[in-house]
Amino acid sequence: MPLFFRKKKPSDDARKRLEYQMCLAKEAGADDTLDISKCELSEVPYGAFATCKVLQKKVLILHTNNLTSLVPKSCSLLSLITLKVLDLHDNQLGSLPAEIGQLTSLQVLNLERNHLKCLPQSIGDLAQLQMLNVKGNKVKELPATVSGLRSLRTLEISGNPLQELPLVLAYVRTLETLTLDASSMTYPSADLCSAGTEAIQQFLCKECGIPYYPPSHYLLPTLESEGGGTSVDGKDTAVHKYLEEESEWQNKFLDYEKRKEEKMQEKLEFERRLNMGQREHALLVQQINTQKDEILQTVREDQLKLEEGLTKHQRYLEEERLKLLQQLKRTEQGIASRIQKLLEDNRRQKQSSDILKSLENERIRMEQLMAITQEETEQLRRREVASAMQQMLAESYKNRLVQMTYEARRQDLVNQACSSLAEMDQKFQQILAWQELDQNKAVSQILQQIEMQKAAFEALQVKKDLMHRQIRNQIKLIERELLQLTQLELKRQELDTETLQGVITEQRQALGFLLQQLLKEKKQREEELQQILLEMEAKSETKQENYWLIQYQRLLKQKPLSLRLQ
Repeated sequence: MPLFFRKKKPSDDARKRLEYQMCLAKEAGADDTLDISKCELSEVPYGAFATCKVLQKKVLILHTNNLTSLVPKSCSLLSLITLKVLDLHDNQLGSLPAEIGQLTSLQVLNLERNHLKCLPQSIGDLAQLQMLNVKGNKVKELPATVSGLRSLRTLEISGNPLQELPLVLAYVRTLETLTLDASSMTYPSADLCSAGTEAIQQFLCKECGIPYYPPSHYLLPTLESEGGGTSVDGKDTAVHKYLEEESEWQNKFLDYEKRKEEKMQEKLEFERRLNMGQREHALLVQQINTQKDEILQTVREDQLKLEEGLTKHQRYLEEERLKLLQQLKRTEQGIASRIQKLLEDNRRQKQSSDILKSLENERIRMEQLMAITQEETEQLRRREVASAMQQMLAESYKNRLVQMTYEARRQDLVNQACSSLAEMDQKFQQILAWQELDQNKAVSQILQQIEMQKAAFEALQVKKDLMHRQIRNQIKLIERELLQLTQLELKRQELDTETLQGVITEQRQALGFLLQQLLKEKKQREEELQQILLEMEAKSETKQENYWLIQYQRLLKQKPLSLRLQ
């Protein structure tokens, strides 16, 4: 058997019932009954003792609980001294307190269906006890003090392992009903016990050596207050008084049973309303849970749909990103291959000795151009050469006009000066005047002015020069590649990726270095052409007629590059 055990807490319904019954007992106009049955109590609450003491309750109903003791700690049995009815059936009582005899007003004591093994000796002090029910316990014998139960009328001892009745039971002269298990009795015998209460009392009286009289003959001594009058009238009066008290007691008991039945009906009605409320609450909770589950299911489905759509959209974006990255990679590879090719071509051109030879041949050819033969002088087509010079000069002046206009506009934005605008207008009007000259007049002027012939030859020489043309073409190609690299970097910034960024930087540096080198070569070639022009001008000082026209005609007759390569 464990030394410690955990008390079982009462249910919510039992706790509500206890609170309801305690409040009901304390209401104004309440009866003398305190009913706290079926409350799953393991001990009698302190409030019950206080209520019985203060309100002087006469009926205490404690049946159908889990009581193991009647009086808890810090409580006294004297608080129940006004009780006349104590109902303790259907509990787990193992014993009664030794002070049970203090309840001197007790008339009904119901101990049915407990775990009592014996009755205390003080049970005999209950002089007004009229009904004692110990049915369904474990009592093996009755104490000898039961002889003091002078008012006992009903004794229930069936359902116990009791085999013998004490002889002192013969002194309980008022006993009218004795209920026991006759088949298990050994003293008196089973046959005698089956004969009824009167036969048992007669046997016990004979064993004690006292005469037997019916219980009605012994009602007078129990009802007399003092030992006065022995006349027949006095006896009749006492008997009449006893009968009146008996009738009053019966009426009170019936009234108690009636009130008990009413309380039971109220309790059943309360329990019915409580159960109905609980069912309604359970139904409402079930509906709420169902709605909550439906809402959760809907939210879950919407979330799944949203996740699926988001996953598809992310997959689509990732595919597009991969495609664009592949396209960028292919573009980068193409640009890298072209840049590599340009670098290799440039390297081959630098390392090739053919270029040096061609430069030398070009210089020799230029020196030959400076010598004018008699045949070229005779074959000079003055008019056609002058017309070609006029077109070249017009084109050159147009380019210079655009350049001057651009410079003037830029100077206008910086200085914001009206004088610059006026100068630009004058120059513009001067150039327009040149363009508005008559074609024949311009040609005649070109034929007469050597400086204009020299300017036309210089423009055509730059245009026809092979090396200068190759340098210009390479510069245009490198500028185009730099433009593509810039567009590629912009696309990469939009995609927020840094893949092959170092490769692009290296390619841009290589192209920039190559562009600077080509610009230097272009400037160097222009200086060489200018030097050649100065040498030709020094040789022309021999006052040879139409020198620049003949040189211009030679450039016009020069074969193109593709023909010379063939």
